[in-house]
Amino acid sequence: MNELTVIGLGAADFEQLPLGVYKKLKSAKKLYVRTLDHPVIKDLIAEGIEFHSFDAIYEKHDTFQPVYEEIATYLMAAVQQEPVLYAVPGHPLVAEQTVQHLIEASRNGQIELKIEGGQSFLDPIFTVLQIDPIEGFQLLDGTSLTMDELNMRQHILIAQVYDEFSASEVKLTLMEKYRDDYPVTIVTAAGSSQEKLVTVPLYELDQVAELNNLTTVYVSPVTTDEDALRDWTTLRRIIAVLRGPNGCPWDRKQTHESLKKYLIEETHEFLAAVDAEDDFAMVEELGDVLLQVFLHAQIGEDNGYFNLEEVLASVSEKMIRRHPHVFGDVSAEDADTVVANWEAIKRQEKGESEEPLLSSEYRTESSLQTSYNYQKKAASVGFDWPNADDTWDKFAEEWQEFRQEVTEGSATSRLDEFGDVLFTLVNIARFYKISPEEAMIHANEKFARRFGYVEQQVKASGQDFTAFTLEQLDAFWNEAKKQEKGE
Repeated sequence: MNELTVIGLGAADFEQLPLGVYKKLKSAKKLYVRTLDHPVIKDLIAEGIEFHSFDAIYEKHDTFQPVYEEIATYLMAAVQQEPVLYAVPGHPLVAEQTVQHLIEASRNGQIELKIEGGQSFLDPIFTVLQIDPIEGFQLLDGTSLTMDELNMRQHILIAQVYDEFSASEVKLTLMEKYRDDYPVTIVTAAGSSQEKLVTVPLYELDQVAELNNLTTVYVSPVTTDEDALRDWTTLRRIIAVLRGPNGCPWDRKQTHESLKKYLIEETHEFLAAVDAEDDFAMVEELGDVLLQVFLHAQIGEDNGYFNLEEVLASVSEKMIRRHPHVFGDVSAEDADTVVANWEAIKRQEKGESEEPLLSSEYRTESSLQTSYNYQKKAASVGFDWPNADDTWDKFAEEWQEFRQEVTEGSATSRLDEFGDVLFTLVNIARFYKISPEEAMIHANEKFARRFGYVEQQVKASGQDFTAFTLEQLDAFWNEAKKQEKGE
């Protein structure tokens, strides 16, 4: 089998090309280069070295991935006929997708591959920027950059920023985390005689005149939490400081138990923002909910019981495990099948238990939610009405029994029968996929809002409530309803 050898042309011009690489290029019987757009190429031509480039393939495709695949396929076919030397910019194993395709083919036994050296573009980049990579850095591909890849506290080098369009895409992605005027440095042809550095605010990244395939964008590490407000590590650092020895006395004395009421309050406030369809309020209220999560995780870490990573691992594993129709080979045609699979997996995870089915469904903070949980759990094992019509019949029955106790029964029996009425209403809500807890929150908020308007009208009159009849107060109430509806 003929050998396909990959060699790197380095990151600079002809004067910095290693002698060994030069000799191999001179002696190659069949030489291919990925692109002519490299400082060394014109000197190789002047030396009389003949080669074939793949620039024409770039013109055939709109994205890079099929370009790399076609080049690799071509080389794999060519090496079947004779030994091949393939020269790429920089180092063959740094940001070189064609070589990765060839490595995969070699592992599958399709070709015999040999990879030799070449100076990576990283070496002159580190030199010209005067940064030490041991401090931590990321090398990212500008053609597939995503926000979640960015570690704001490390040096970030973004390659493949070769024109205005790619620079614009990179800019928009960076702006998801960095402030618009954060300084970024555009490094072109580092280490060569054409080396150029330009530092601009982020919003001007795609307005720089010179962008080509020798361009790398550098983003320096953030040095303050204020510059990294959109990074997950920042909130964690803030919570750790607040809970630390020199932190906030209030935060330091909190426990899981003392924070329970705040988590409930913040969740209700988020639900109110959802009902109001207020995106800005949702952002703020979700932040408050997230704060509670981070506080509980920090308390767990401070007490030595668990940390945030364990919380993340637990929920991530659960989502993968309980979605085999997404992450596995299980089929689920509709949402009902998904729910059935979910419940089956839950039962399998917990195994057979001697505990009563309802033992884990009680909620001290909400009788409505407890009722909902009890009925949902009972329904999961078949103890349920066949359809919603039966629940309405049951409600009519319980309502009649309650009315009878109102006229004939005792305080105890009235309490008991009214509880049955509420329990049946929760069952009706479950059949119509309504959260009774959320409905009650919504009703309370609506009452408070409308009664607030009634109270304002009374105060505006200069009198107190006793001066108004029920009909007059009810008229104010109806005015509040009309205002809410925009009438």
